[in-house]
Amino acid sequence: MSTEEEKLLKEAKKLPWEDRLLHKNWKVRNEANIDLAAVCDSITDPKDPRLREFGPFFRKTVADSNAPVQEKALDALVAFLRAADADVGRYAKEVCDSIVSKCLTGRPKTVEKAQAAFLLWVELEAAEVFLEAMEKAIKNKVAKAVVPAIDVMFQALSEFGAKVVPPKKILKMLPELFDHQDQNVRASSKGLTLELCRWIGKEPVKSILFEKMRDTMKKELEAELANVSGVARPTRKIRSEQDKEPEQEVASETVTAGAPEESITDVPQEIDEYELVDPVDILTPLDKSGFWDGVKAAKWSERRDAVGELTKLASTKRIAPGDFSEVCRTLKKLVTDVNLTVSVEAIQAIGNLAKGLRNHFAASSRYLLPILLEKLKEKKPTLTDALTQTLQAMHKSGCLMLADVIEDVKVAVKNKVPLVRSLTLNWVTFCIETNNKATILKLHKDFVPIFLESLNDGTPEVRDAAFASLAAIAKMVGMRPLERSLEKLDEVRKKKLSDMIGSPGGGEALTSGSAPPANSSTSLSGSRGTDNSFVRRSAASMLNGKKSAQVLPATKKSAVAKTSVKKVDGVGQSKAFVEIEDVEPGEMSLEEIEGRLGSLIKMEIISELKSSVWKERLEAIGFFKQEIENLQDLNQYAEVLIRFLCVVPGWSEKNVQVQQQVIEVITHIASTVKKFPKRCVVLCLLGMELLLYFLDL
Repeated sequence: MSTEEEKLLKEAKKLPWEDRLLHKNWKVRNEANIDLAAVCDSITDPKDPRLREFGPFFRKTVADSNAPVQEKALDALVAFLRAADADVGRYAKEVCDSIVSKCLTGRPKTVEKAQAAFLLWVELEAAEVFLEAMEKAIKNKVAKAVVPAIDVMFQALSEFGAKVVPPKKILKMLPELFDHQDQNVRASSKGLTLELCRWIGKEPVKSILFEKMRDTMKKELEAELANVSGVARPTRKIRSEQDKEPEQEVASETVTAGAPEESITDVPQEIDEYELVDPVDILTPLDKSGFWDGVKAAKWSERRDAVGELTKLASTKRIAPGDFSEVCRTLKKLVTDVNLTVSVEAIQAIGNLAKGLRNHFAASSRYLLPILLEKLKEKKPTLTDALTQTLQAMHKSGCLMLADVIEDVKVAVKNKVPLVRSLTLNWVTFCIETNNKATILKLHKDFVPIFLESLNDGTPEVRDAAFASLAAIAKMVGMRPLERSLEKLDEVRKKKLSDMIGSPGGGEALTSGSAPPANSSTSLSGSRGTDNSFVRRSAASMLNGKKSAQVLPATKKSAVAKTSVKKVDGVGQSKAFVEIEDVEPGEMSLEEIEGRLGSLIKMEIISELKSSVWKERLEAIGFFKQEIENLQDLNQYAEVLIRFLCVVPGWSEKNVQVQQQVIEVITHIASTVKKFPKRCVVLCLLGMELLLYFLDL
């Protein structure tokens, strides 16, 4: 470097940040970005006023025409986003737009850093802005810029999950990508579609997207969907969630071999397909279809066709709210039409309106309910089936709550036609079984007297339906709230009810209701520590032959034990049982574990490991590691140390750095002792496997 350049750079350091970052000399700009990144790295308080000063710079710096300077600008942006909090979201739109227009066609390293910045914006709760920028990115005429955009959407969804990254916007973008002229774009779009299936299920994706695909694309995706299985879980948290690390609940915990397994539940993330689609106006096309004239026609076939048009229009997944009062008045008349086909069509139309309008159809549902229950008197199966499906749809869609139907049910169970009484009770049983425990606890006092009275009905079908309703309540809330109400029952009826409650699937619900799912012990990583830790992932890697789309399955404890068993000369089976019992760790309380550690580890270190502040835990695990490394004989302490680490800080430790140190301590123990006990293997294996998968170690 010449003396003049050195002098220029030295003088430039005296200039304000903005002048340095936009200087005409690229070396000055380059050094300014390096210095800016260093300053951001040194900031520990997300409310530091310097962050607000730096925010407006990046819109221009990431668009630098000099490639090396642009890379350094992205480095500075990444450092800025790691230091900041969600308040910097005000700069997200203009910075993301600038990255989209200038960085996605750059060098591979530039694209990689741009993607890392996008993911940090998502981490800072700017997912909506990120997806808006991606909508612009996929319209780029250069395929080279489109593929990275799809890849970063894939990675954001994969890491943060569908609750942070809204699938609805991605679903809207995909159709135009399926027919893209570039095969890499098409492959990436298929990979992104498969990732969506992991989060929201195959059926919602198929029902929303398949009608917009060419037949060839459908066949290709159908073949790939066979490889998608398991349940997706987020591996990274938004910043505000990282700040809410809960204090370890260790005071009364016991350590068991099954703990890591039991805390992982294969429950899919609940994403409502209804929220993924846009509402469709059906009133305008209904008016144009001749519906109003058709329903008044003398010919039954014309009335049927008119209502059939409404049924067809209302079959859309989400209906735009509007004034359906006149439509419902017309349908109420048609439900009682003398022609069976017209009546069935009207009932099906009501069901479709309930599913498409949901709570916007609540008032109309209450208006139509009495006539639907009254219509249950008809014995024709086609009519009964249509009524059953529509009544169930009205409840499942949230149009009718149990609290809304008490009076209507009271009237229906006194109807002179036994079929109305029994089918009404069957419907109420369905509503109870598909409700939650809290609701049933509030309402059981209103419904139990209705059911008890129906037990005295002269028709066996009504009595059986009443028993089923009582059993449904008991399975949901347990017997204790019902004891006083059931005192008047004779022993025969009590026994019958008890037998129904104790039937398969009802045993646990009888005493405790629905058991809450265990808290997942899966650690979720936060922002990456260094540039090198960002791993660029391709959406196309999801396709068959490139990377399996299968999610890590829940591992069974028994499977771990079986791996150590060999079948020899027909005695493998009996030996397997012996080995499983031998390696099964017994329960040991935390207090007992700490007692056995004795003076091995200082109490201050143990206390710090339980701290709710992650930095204190990180410091403590460092001291813990030093203490272990200095021990001369680890053999006698191996098991108790492993048991301790499984609870404090435990597999549910949310901080990546702390968890890495824990793994290093366990590795040191396993490699140092003469024989690593099989009990320790059982204690560690499940948790270690999950951590390796989720933390990308």
